[in-house]
Amino acid sequence: MATAPAQASALQGQTGFDGVVEAVRQTVIAAQVPGAVVELNVKAGDRVQAGQLLLRIDARAADQTAAASNAQVQAARAALDVATREYERQKQLHQKKYISQAALERAESEFKATSAQVAAQMAQAGAARTQTGLHTVRAPYAGVVAEVPVALGDMAMPGRPLLMLYDPAALRVTASVPQSAAGSVQADTVRVELPGLAAAQQWPRATRVQVLPTVDAATHTVQLRVALAPDLQGATPGMFARLWLPAAALAAGELRVQIPASAVVRRAEMTGVYVLDPQGRPLLRQVRLGRRSGEQVEVLSGLRPGDKVATDPQAAAKVR
Repeated sequence: MATAPAQASALQGQTGFDGVVEAVRQTVIAAQVPGAVVELNVKAGDRVQAGQLLLRIDARAADQTAAASNAQVQAARAALDVATREYERQKQLHQKKYISQAALERAESEFKATSAQVAAQMAQAGAARTQTGLHTVRAPYAGVVAEVPVALGDMAMPGRPLLMLYDPAALRVTASVPQSAAGSVQADTVRVELPGLAAAQQWPRATRVQVLPTVDAATHTVQLRVALAPDLQGATPGMFARLWLPAAALAAGELRVQIPASAVVRRAEMTGVYVLDPQGRPLLRQVRLGRRSGEQVEVLSGLRPGDKVATDPQAAAKVR
C-alpha cells in the first residue's frame, strides 16, 4: 500500500476561508389578510417580473364589504345634496327675515354634519378597497421564486409566509475571517471560488468588498462580504463558496499541510483521507480541504505535518 507524508510548507500565495452565497435582496412575502388560496401562478424556480400576479386569496367577503361601503357613500352623498339645498333655502329665507338666526344655524349644522358623514363614508370605502387589494399578491421586484410553502386551497392567515423571492442580480459571498486579516483586505486582492459551478464559472469577478465593523467576541473574526457580478449565472443563495485572501494579510510564518490529491476520499458529505496509525493500519479521518495546486491539495484542518496518508484509498479501505 503506497503512502505519502503530509508535508508542511510555509503559506505562499493565498489561503481560503469557507463562506456562503447570500442574496442581498431576499423577501418573504406573507399574507396580510385571512382567506383560502384560490389561485397560485408560480412554483419554486420560476422567474417573475415586477408587478406580476403571484397568487390570489379568496376575496368574496372583502368584495361584498367594499360594495356595501360604496353604497353607503352614495346614500351619504344623496343626504348631502338634500342638506345642501335645504341650507341654501334657509339662507335665502334668513336674508328676507322670514326665519330666525337659530333656524339658519340649525340648517348650517345639518349641512356640516352631513358633509362630515360623506367624508367618513368615503374614507371607509377607501379602506375597504385597500383591504380587497391585499387579497392579490404581486411580485415587488423582478426575481426568482425560491420557495412556495403553500398550495392551492390552503388557508392563508396574517403573517403566514406565502412564498420567498430573491433577486439573482444582487448576490454576495459572506465569510468569517480573522480580524488580523480584515484590515488589509482590498477588492483587487480577494478571489472568489464557487466549487459548485462549472469550471469556467468557478472564479467569478468580485465587484465590491465590505468588511463589517463588528467583531465576533467568541471567535474574534469579522464578516467579509464580497459582491458578485450581476450577470453571474448558476449561483444561488445558500451555495458553498470560498474566499481567498493574500498570504500577506495573515500571520507571518503560518503553516499549511499539503498531501497528494489522489489520497482524498469523498463519501456523500464527508471528505477524508486514510491515515496510518502507529501499527501501520489505515484509519479514515475527516479533513477540510483548501486550494488545489497541481497534484497537491492543501489541508486546512484534520492533519499534522508528518502524518502518513494512503495515496490509494481503495486499497487502504480493504486493509483490515
